[in-house]
Amino acid sequence: MSTPKVLVADPISERGIAELLEGKLLEVDVLTGKTEAELLEIIGNYQGLVVRSQTKVTARLLEAATQLKAVGRAGVGVDNVDVEAATKKGVIVMNTPGGNTVSTAEHTFSLMMAISRNIAQADASVKSGKWDRKSFEGVELYGKTLAILGMGRIGTEVASRAQAFGMRVLAYDPYLSAARAKSLHVELVERLDEIVPQADYITVHMPLTPETKHMLNAERLQKARKGVRIINCARGGLIDEAALYDALKSRHVAAAALDVFEVEPPPADFNLRELPNVVFTPHLGASTAEAQESVGIEVAQQIRAALLQGEIRNAVNMPSVDAKTMAEVAPYAELGQRMGVFLAQIAAKRCSALNVNFQGRINDLNTKPVSRAVLLGFLRQAGGAEVNIVNVPGFAQHLGLKVSESSESVSPDFAELIELTATGEGGWVSVAGTFFGSTPRIVKINGRHVEARPEGVLCIFENKDRPGIVGEVGTLFGKHGVNIASMSLSRNEVGGRALTVLNLDSVPGPALVKELLSNPDIYSCQTVNLGN
Repeated sequence: MSTPKVLVADPISERGIAELLEGKLLEVDVLTGKTEAELLEIIGNYQGLVVRSQTKVTARLLEAATQLKAVGRAGVGVDNVDVEAATKKGVIVMNTPGGNTVSTAEHTFSLMMAISRNIAQADASVKSGKWDRKSFEGVELYGKTLAILGMGRIGTEVASRAQAFGMRVLAYDPYLSAARAKSLHVELVERLDEIVPQADYITVHMPLTPETKHMLNAERLQKARKGVRIINCARGGLIDEAALYDALKSRHVAAAALDVFEVEPPPADFNLRELPNVVFTPHLGASTAEAQESVGIEVAQQIRAALLQGEIRNAVNMPSVDAKTMAEVAPYAELGQRMGVFLAQIAAKRCSALNVNFQGRINDLNTKPVSRAVLLGFLRQAGGAEVNIVNVPGFAQHLGLKVSESSESVSPDFAELIELTATGEGGWVSVAGTFFGSTPRIVKINGRHVEARPEGVLCIFENKDRPGIVGEVGTLFGKHGVNIASMSLSRNEVGGRALTVLNLDSVPGPALVKELLSNPDIYSCQTVNLGN
């Protein structure tokens, strides 16, 4: 059997290279700075590829990589890797999410100190020959309130450092359990609009998703205390840069420090550059010798494990399984992930426990991939693209979410059933699904029997069981131009409370929902968007 070959296409630490070469079990070529054309000529010889952010692993390159089994990205983001194309080719893509945690937390704190004491501006003044002490009076961190938006690995590290400086730490993270927050000694705030007005400092540490894009917009910045200071070492786009410019110029925001930007590098006409009360660094959060050494070693270990032992760590796409197992498990995993997404949208955000219960003949299969898929769907909104099928259990543990799996040999109503139950401060919610032939269906919500397709837009509401209510609802949806594709009703007794589930062709607007809830016989309404 030939020795697997690894191409290191971007610079990594010397210890990372040494790790790859350990035992001479891999043949390693370090060829950095190559163009795509040059890589296309040689990539077909390699089973492993190591990159950072410079090399673009495109679909074209992957097509030429006929022997490639694994791509290791020394860093968190995989924007330079066509993950979809890699998945289609059966190539594992791995990143190193833990290597830059401390370095990014320390950089956040360094920038917090810099904008508190005007360090960059004072340095420039002294270097220009001035001695102007009065212009650079600063503020202390001690006794101030820090709002951390996102309590992942980095947010947690920032919190511990802030506490050491005597700061009061507030945390906004819809997915952090109360028990976990208590153990971190932070004060949980339920709503973003409630935490912003309380803060002297705001630092963001969330993934960039449609829900978090421009989470600090003009409206929220105006709700902030006058004199607030803002730091972003997470993702460009979390802060609306145009709104931040206006808030800095008016001095409503006293200062800001940005390590990341909506466009990198910022364009020549980037107007934030002209303001004296903002500090920039060029995406240096992970740029420490220790962090680079750490991610170099980590990616090397991952590549070795993948090529020599078949062990997959921190994959951002589905790990390889044999064709027979995939054919058996894939439909259940897809249904499980969709139900996870569904449950996340109807559950209380601060969940402490999630149980996945398998009933009936599904227990003849390997259900572990299905449980992972459920968890991935449930936490996808919380973790964004950084959460994957491999690292999602660790992400759940960090949030304080206790995940359990149970099984029952038979199901009282179906040949097989997957039922998910989430428990939190607001009680419990559940959803169950099965297959009618090969067609997936949601068949229970909170223990009530229904039938709905797990796709697109669903509207779930509780109503009084009385004549005419269905007609009123249909008329109302028609009035607002929303077509009902299908309807399922479940009632506990004649004239009691009924649960209605609608599959819709489009998302109902706020005006429709408001008018629906104005009907005294409709008690609650939730909209779930599962996509295609």
